[in-house]
Order: sequence, then structure tokens, then C-alpha cells
Amino acid sequence: MILPITAYGDPVLRKVGEEITKDYPGLQELIANMFDTMHNAMGVGLAAPQIGKAIRLFVVETKPFTEKAEDDEDDEFTAEERQQLEHFHKVFINAKIIEEEGKEWAFNEGCLSIPKIREDVQRKPKVRIQYYDENFKFFDETYEGLIARVIQHEYDHIEGKLFTDRISPLRRRLLQGKLNDISKGKVQVGYRMRFPNK
Repeated sequence: MILPITAYGDPVLRKVGEEITKDYPGLQELIANMFDTMHNAMGVGLAAPQIGKAIRLFVVETKPFTEKAEDDEDDEFTAEERQQLEHFHKVFINAKIIEEEGKEWAFNEGCLSIPKIREDVQRKPKVRIQYYDENFKFFDETYEGLIARVIQHEYDHIEGKLFTDRISPLRRRLLQGKLNDISKGKVQVGYRMRFPNK
């Protein structure tokens, strides 16, 4: 089932998510709905706060990066990177980033909760994260590159942060009018949204 995505300005996007147990009501259905919602909006990640739930759950599927690259003459992925991105499909529950390392690099990020706005965001290229999957199996893994970035972006959501918090104060001020319009529903989007100030 496709759920409405919570827009910028909703207080739930600023809450630190609570940990959940494997007995969380309707967990498997919620995860399936989150993937459906993400696919419908053509995203690569979706966190529970973006569908109005302040819990530590997010899903990631990076295949769209390779589909976009196929349409672009400058496909910069190696065969190994392409393979990883095409098959990365994961659920992260009660995630905790243990370490981020390497020299920060910029990448143009967007967010389903902040449509029509993209900004260059600096993040470290390598991340070590501990989490549980949908079967509550524990993992301690390290990721690099675009996969690491998507994980970091979604992890920010369960910490009550948005990618706009990571740009300069000046850029944020310049974007404030557009952000206010988004919260009021004054934006054209091709997927269902819930606007806090409409």
C-alpha cells in the first residue's frame, strides 16, 4: 500500500526515533508499504518519520542510481559498483552508526519530504553501522560510496535531521521561502504527500 509522505515542516521529521522490538504491531506490512511508497515516489531510501512514525526504521534500495546512469552518457560506475547498487535492497531497524571515516565529498542530494530542492551535501565516504534486519537478525557492516551516503541520509531522518541542516546557513536562508511553500503544499509532486500547514 502506498502511504502519503510527510512534508517538510511536520514536527515528526524533527523527532529522534524510538527503538522498536520484533513485536512492533504490523511491522512486516509496514516495511512492505514503505518499499511500495518509496518505489512509487522513485526514491532510493525512505525512513519511518517520512510516513509519520517516529521510530528507528528505514529502507534502502539503490537500483534507481544505475537506471539513471544508463540514461546518462557519463556513466561513472565501475562494473563492481553497478552490481552492488543494482542489488542493494535492505531494511535497517534500530540502526546505530558506529563510525564515519574518510575525506568528506560533495554529492547533490534530494529528499522525498523536500521535493524540488536539491543541494550539494558533504559526507564522509565510509560508514560502519550496526542494525537489525526485518527478521531481527543483527548486523555490523561497513559501506562505502553512494550506498554509504544513502544510509547516512536515511539515518539522519531517524535522528530528527534533514539534509538541509547540512548546508550553509546562507543557503538555508535563501531556500526558506521554498521550504515554507512545501510545508503549505504549494509544490507540484507526482506522489501522495501530507502537508503540515496546508
